[in-house]
Amino acid sequence: MAEAEPRLMRLPLAGVRILSVEQYGAGPYGTMLLAQLGAEVIKIETPGAGDTARSVGPHFLREKESLFFQTFNLNKRSLTLDIDCAEGRAVLHRLAAGAHAVANNLRGDLPERLGLTYARLAVANPAIVCAHLSAYGRDNSRATWPGYDYLMQAEAGYLSMTGEPDGPPVRFGLSMVDFMTGSMMCVGLLAALLDAAKTGAGRDVDVDLLSTALHQTSYPATWYLNEGDVTGRAPRSAHPSVVPSQLFRARDGWLFVMAQMPKFWLRLIGTMGCAEMAEDPRFASPKARLANRQVLTELLEARFQTATVAEWVDRLAGAVPVAPVYDLAGALDNPFLAETAMIDTVAHVDRADLRVLANPIRLDGDRLPARAAPLLGGDTDAVLAEAGFDTAEIAALRAGGVL
Repeated sequence: MAEAEPRLMRLPLAGVRILSVEQYGAGPYGTMLLAQLGAEVIKIETPGAGDTARSVGPHFLREKESLFFQTFNLNKRSLTLDIDCAEGRAVLHRLAAGAHAVANNLRGDLPERLGLTYARLAVANPAIVCAHLSAYGRDNSRATWPGYDYLMQAEAGYLSMTGEPDGPPVRFGLSMVDFMTGSMMCVGLLAALLDAAKTGAGRDVDVDLLSTALHQTSYPATWYLNEGDVTGRAPRSAHPSVVPSQLFRARDGWLFVMAQMPKFWLRLIGTMGCAEMAEDPRFASPKARLANRQVLTELLEARFQTATVAEWVDRLAGAVPVAPVYDLAGALDNPFLAETAMIDTVAHVDRADLRVLANPIRLDGDRLPARAAPLLGGDTDAVLAEAGFDTAEIAALRAGGVL
């Protein structure tokens, strides 16, 4: 019997063309999601230099081809174009005429200067969607301020809620505000594209790092805004109001247990052999457990230390929400990732088996396809030719330093 042909994935954004003037992390992360969902994302980079992420070490495939850059630019094409000159902006207008959206993650005052707004590009394409991701927005007193993820974590209160109560302010170990804001940009861009398809009219879509960071303070923000309740740090990275929901030390390491619901509390103490705690007035209700968090932690931890992390995870798995605390190596070497296909391999000209994280989105049960990030300017001639530029025009642009 002949072997079945591999099933081709039908990608929902196939046929959507997005130009992106982007660099570093937040914008590229967002447009990579769109690219893996099937959009043709054409990354517009500064001639010669390219995205600053290309030069972020310590690991490189070649000069200006960093592993950091690969992280945020899978499935894209690269076009070098100087849009800070009249000739480059004229090329941009011709490209925008055949595109569905233009995205950028520039400083708030730059999109207007560089002609990336809807008001400037609607002449070329009335249906164009212009998505802007900036640090603080484009229409306020901070529009000219540069900004980065860690600054947003600081100003939005994250550092005051992370870490141990008696320690210094602590940020996330990763640039999560960048990634959240890139994702928010995708949502706004896609919503605007749906509207443009119905009405024929595009628009500007704005997101900024600080607004996104503040939005993600979620229920502690609602508590403060309505009750003046300032959520601070709790020992053991604990939940502010649910107990036990925190770190515990086992015989050989740490695990995180989250008895968020009454049934999980009862299962936890039943599995641990201390079901009598359910009748102890200090622990008989959520309010009582919160008031007696410290003594409960001590009692439970004495039992947790009688076995290893692996043994406790095995005992609690599927009954009580639990996870081992891994370092990054442990997290990425976890055998469960093979079962879920979370590690992918792409072929790069400098490394045939470049390992990358798979996209968390699945379509019809399958992970999204991935290909290596592009070499700087590797698609310039092809993209321009597809837009109607002839060989002489491309040569003239290149000779003039526009490409």
